[in-house]
Amino acid sequence: METIYGILSALPFDWLHYDFMKNALLAVLLITPLFGLLSTMVVSNRMAFFSDSLGHGAFTGLAIGAIFGIFSPVQSLLLFSIVFALLITWIKNHSTASTDTIIGVFSSVGIAAGLMMMSYGGSFNKYASYLIGDILSITPEEIGSLAVVLVLVFVTWGILFNRLMIVSINASFARSRGISSTLVEGVFAAMVAVVVAISIQWVGLLIINSLLVLPAAAARNVAASVKQYHLFSVASAMLSGVTGLVAAYYCNMAAGATIVVVSAVIFFLTMAMKNRLSK
Repeated sequence: METIYGILSALPFDWLHYDFMKNALLAVLLITPLFGLLSTMVVSNRMAFFSDSLGHGAFTGLAIGAIFGIFSPVQSLLLFSIVFALLITWIKNHSTASTDTIIGVFSSVGIAAGLMMMSYGGSFNKYASYLIGDILSITPEEIGSLAVVLVLVFVTWGILFNRLMIVSINASFARSRGISSTLVEGVFAAMVAVVVAISIQWVGLLIINSLLVLPAAAARNVAASVKQYHLFSVASAMLSGVTGLVAAYYCNMAAGATIVVVSAVIFFLTMAMKNRLSK
């Protein structure tokens, strides 16, 4: 970390003179590619509601950890998020109810149960910061954990991508090719759950879903191929992250919310470009 700090300090930016801003920048450079990558499949498969429900479920995991103390709140959040995502995926594939209904029920129960347990245990104020996040509080050890997650997600994505694409296009065709749609969707859901769980304390429950939708939504407006779609989505997420972080520093605003606003601006700009080119 000292070497990385030294490189960042050599850059001609005043805001990089502070260690907490260096940590925040490194976190943004590690988190945003994850959102950019995963959002491509979230948008393509119309899973925005699903990713939002994971944020609500994560809050329940946090409440369980805070009240019962079996695991640390963060560990409980991570474990519960994975179980929550897998349970939604399993029920969705084994129920006659519509996907929106199932996800809506889980989403409502997730946030309600979390708020109920937090208020009962008297821990709500202590963990209310998870609602809006604080990326400036990230530590070097947590940055190391993000780096590990980044590598694992990218490796898993490389292994899973072709099968995930086939399942997203036609589940029946995937089954005819010997691909288990439930397994593939479950692994993807678990990846999203892990990214949501590890990011929620720095991004915030209230806005984390936006970062799983806006990058790919912007990329979809201008991409001409699958490769461009993924590259533009990751680039959009990283540009939003760095720009939002710098803007938040100079304007003294919440970094997570500022990043989302910048992402929305990029989306509307790409949409305007698309509309102009289509004329």
